[in-house]
Amino acid sequence: MPEEDKRLTGREAVAQTVGSALLVVVLAVAVISAPSANWDFALLGVLLGFAIISDVTAKAVTERFKVSGSFPALVLAMVFLGGAPAAVMGLATALLGWLRWREPIHSFIQNVLNYTTFTLVGGLVFHAVLNGTDITNKDVGFYVLIFGVFMLALAINFSLVAIYIRYLQGTPILTQIEKALIPLLPSELMAALMAVGVAFLYVQVGIAAVALFGVVLITFQYLLGALLVSQQRAVDLEKRSNELASFQVGMLSALLRTLDLRDQMTARHSAAVARYSRAIAQRAGFSRQEEELVHIAALLHDIGKFILPDRILKANVPLTDEDWMLIKRHPQQGARVVSSLDGYGPVADIILAHHERIDGKGYPRGLKGDEIPELARIISVSDTYDVMTARDSYRTPMSSQDAIAELRRVAGAQLDARFVEVFIELLEGQDVSFQHGEAADFEKELALEARIAETASPEGASNRFQVAGVQSS
Repeated sequence: MPEEDKRLTGREAVAQTVGSALLVVVLAVAVISAPSANWDFALLGVLLGFAIISDVTAKAVTERFKVSGSFPALVLAMVFLGGAPAAVMGLATALLGWLRWREPIHSFIQNVLNYTTFTLVGGLVFHAVLNGTDITNKDVGFYVLIFGVFMLALAINFSLVAIYIRYLQGTPILTQIEKALIPLLPSELMAALMAVGVAFLYVQVGIAAVALFGVVLITFQYLLGALLVSQQRAVDLEKRSNELASFQVGMLSALLRTLDLRDQMTARHSAAVARYSRAIAQRAGFSRQEEELVHIAALLHDIGKFILPDRILKANVPLTDEDWMLIKRHPQQGARVVSSLDGYGPVADIILAHHERIDGKGYPRGLKGDEIPELARIISVSDTYDVMTARDSYRTPMSSQDAIAELRRVAGAQLDARFVEVFIELLEGQDVSFQHGEAADFEKELALEARIAETASPEGASNRFQVAGVQSS
């Protein structure tokens, strides 16, 4: 057996031994205090019935955490019967609950210890305080005391469970308070108020009020269970969303690095276009989400070039009509690859449209003007400029001034004039860190995208790019 398993088994044995010893002490105190308790068997039977039904039908939220509405019934037993009868109820509830849950023996002993301890202590404390004052069941102070003993019992129960889990599993108690107790507090406050209300009705009406309490108790348990299951599902969804986001970033990184290995010119170009496009979007007043969207879309805009053979991708030779037909397919191929990733539909839309023209003469669909997504129009400006100025392209690179003149010449026909002017302002103001593309750092842009994805909110992990104002193409 692995050393870790031996240590864990040893801790379980210690927990079982200590729990058994403490349980003997608690039961002994219950026996000693029993003669002074109120053994109203009719009330005890009704409350015990509701507590047992509630506990055996409790909803399991996690392996170790179950939602039961038996707590208010046990608190009412502490108040109107006393510590010993309430402890009997707790013991019976735990024993019958075991028939459903079948916990390991050490967990069962701990459960019995919890149920008998908080009921006994709560009942003894309540009656000790009550007998030491002039408070009667007609006074407001009586019901304040009920609320107080409810919270005391809750604190004892949680503390015993938290100490047990801390010893057995090593989970810090503060973490348990944050993850288990705090989310429950609103519903437990409601349960405490419900117990106070039922106590008032019992004083006014009698045992018939407890029957009404039973209906309320079962309803409360159902609603509480549904709430906590929903919270647990939200936690699970957050975990899966973060895992999915991490997986997708890893997949995209692998695709881009593969393209880099095959054709460093295309990878460098993609990095340059990504940096240019993000700068244009920022200067043009787009949101942070849209900046991130145009950045990743620009990084991936030529991912469809995987379909191109090396003789087209790398060779400096004249292209045939067939070659051009193949080249014009790369936006569609790239969009198809990216759209298969959950939440990347808007990225795929931009990739598909990045070779469309304002005058409708672009490809693959001949969109014109406002039919083209705005962020795709931004990428078109960046793409055109980098192709003209890059020193690693197969054509003689232009100077930045000549490229700016050419951008203005085709503005309004090939390119969106608004984004052309925004980009020129950036270039002339030297707000872009490089102006000819030769210094573009592919790894740096890829690392930036990974950081952006890691810091995305959980709810946006798989729908990170569903931003307003991005037209679907």
